Amino acid sequence: TVSILHRVTGGGLATVGAVLFIWWLAALAGGEASYAVFLDVFTYTSGKLNIIGWIMGVGLTLAFFQHMASGIRHLFLDQGAIFELKTNRVTSLLTFVSSVVLTAGFWALLLLEK
Repeated sequence: TVSILHRVTGGGLATVGAVLFIWWLAALAGGEASYAVFLDVFTYTSGKLNIIGWIMGVGLTLAFFQHMASGIRHLFLDQGAIFELKTNRVTSLLTFVSSVVLTAGFWALLLLEK
C-alpha cells in the first residue's frame, strides 16, 4: 500500500505541480487580467483561500509529505533494513501519521503567522 501510494503521490505531484506551474507562468506572461483569473480560481478577493485553494493547497501538501515520508522509508528498505514484519508495518503506518502531522503543522504555521 505504501509503495503504491508513493508512486501515486509522486505522479500526482509531478502532473498537478507541472500543470499549475505552467498555468501560473502563462498567467504571469499574459498580463494583469490573466493573472487575476488565475488568482480568482484559488482565492477570494480578500486574498484568502477559497474551497478550491484549500483543497489544492492541503492536498498537495499532504501528497508532498506522504511522498517524502515513504521515500525515506524506501531508503531504509533499499539498504536491507526493516524487512521484519512488525517493523515494516510500524514504519508503513508512521508514513501516514507523519504526513498528516506534518501537513497539519505546516498549515498551522502558515495560519498562525498572519
